[in-house]
Amino acid sequence: MAHDATTADSGKSLKSLVNDWAQDKQSFEVPWGKAMMWIFLLSDTFIFSCFLISYMKVRISTTVPWPNPSEVFALSFGGDPIPLILIAIMTFVLITSSGTMALAVNYGYRKDKNKTMWLMFATAALGATFVGMQAFEWTKLIVEEGVRPWGNPMGAAQFGSAFFMITGFHGLHVSAGVIYLTIVALRVKSGYYDRHKGGNYEIVEIAGLYWHFVDLVWVFIFAFFYLW
Repeated sequence: MAHDATTADSGKSLKSLVNDWAQDKQSFEVPWGKAMMWIFLLSDTFIFSCFLISYMKVRISTTVPWPNPSEVFALSFGGDPIPLILIAIMTFVLITSSGTMALAVNYGYRKDKNKTMWLMFATAALGATFVGMQAFEWTKLIVEEGVRPWGNPMGAAQFGSAFFMITGFHGLHVSAGVIYLTIVALRVKSGYYDRHKGGNYEIVEIAGLYWHFVDLVWVFIFAFFYLW
């Protein structure tokens, strides 16, 4: 009898599990858009990790002297060169954009359409400023310093390939983010989310996840590439 009761309980449990699965029940209420963004960011984390680990491996194993970042990325304004001044400004701009993005998410959940829109536009503008300064940095290294992906007159040849690959891939992410934020901001302005999403501004938070990830990656690039 005990065996029969155990079998019956197991059958009920299995049937209950099948019913729950068929009804698509969730333990945690996570919207698909946010879940997919987290999965994308996780995959991107692996890619950037591979790049930075490869960079460290090359940096440690090369027998040719590695260029001094403080000298390579120095700028002169009529006097002595100032080490890493452009990189410091770029970092400040990107970190500031994280602040404006966080405020945009906050006002999005308050359904303050006007402030959300302008803060997203401000974030996109700061991102575009960062990309513009990065383009200036690349131009200076290519035209004035003669750095190439396959060679470098200042030391180890791997410097050029590592620099252009890592900063270029990050710059591509920032550029994509600027476009993404601009599109979302324009939709906020037009009232798209009020008409089609019932006033749900969750997309602003999803865009914020992407932007904060891009900013966090830059912190690691700044530490590993420019300060080491």
